[in-house]
Amino acid sequence: MERLEEYFKEITWQKEPQNLYNPIYYTLLQGGKRLRPRLVFMSTKLFGGNLTEALHPAAAFEMLHNFTLIHDDIMDNADIRRGQPTVYRQWNGNIAILSGDALATLALQEMLHTNAKSDTVIALSKLLAQTSLEICEGQQWDLDFETQQTVHIEDYIDMIRNKTAVMLAGCLKAGAILSETSVTNQNAIYDFGIYIGLAFQIKDDLLDVYGDDTTFGKKIGGDIRENKKTYPYLRALKDSDNQQKKDLQYYFSSSDFDEKQKFEAVKTIYQNLDIQKKSEQYIDSLVSQALAILQNINCPEQNKQPFRDLAIELSCRTK
Repeated sequence: MERLEEYFKEITWQKEPQNLYNPIYYTLLQGGKRLRPRLVFMSTKLFGGNLTEALHPAAAFEMLHNFTLIHDDIMDNADIRRGQPTVYRQWNGNIAILSGDALATLALQEMLHTNAKSDTVIALSKLLAQTSLEICEGQQWDLDFETQQTVHIEDYIDMIRNKTAVMLAGCLKAGAILSETSVTNQNAIYDFGIYIGLAFQIKDDLLDVYGDDTTFGKKIGGDIRENKKTYPYLRALKDSDNQQKKDLQYYFSSSDFDEKQKFEAVKTIYQNLDIQKKSEQYIDSLVSQALAILQNINCPEQNKQPFRDLAIELSCRTK
């Protein structure tokens, strides 16, 4: 991972025009969890691939991830990301859009630099492109849900599968493709990634309500402020009585409420319905499904333990 950090400095430092590349440098060098490249390296190691060759796919997926964050923050009017001003706040909206576009292009360019067989590079590039497209589909559904009166939990799960889970699954499959393991293993590790990705996003939903500003890295309550129909909201709507349902729909009908008052009112309803516990139970069920898939992957059993640890880590995180 240290090599990855140095590599990001090399490919973005002092490039022109500065207003295009400085925001990219700013974003990539903020660090973050580096979960996506970590998954590429983990999967490559799991299937006995060359970790040196994994550098470019790992960088490509981290670039793609950061591209989505730059654009997400514009759409969500977010002020803080990783404890720092978002790109569009630090510069402006136009620069953020263009830098995000450039970062997505750099991600594909990075994947094409992978030192592997041509068929492998093509497969990796197709995977990156498909992942990018599915993320855009998920993001659009997320935006649609903000003004859509009826959204079912199943609709939400489909949306976060695209918006969040396919990225983690794609990173894991990239390592499997690079390692030239069987198609069965490639598909299985992808499915493992889908389940831990769903768990990861629902945990993110919970942290937006119950997290700590100082550790979460962005302002708490953003989903409620923006009327995002997250799993806690949809589960509360499903389990609520008539008055609670009316109150929830009332607060999620507009963004004109006092921000603090709205957050506390919605959080109180969640607490009365035990939404935090119910959400955590669902996260546990997703992790269990991921671990069941992992058990059936054909590789040395001792190599699987880091993936078991990862599934638990993602479901219990605080940031």
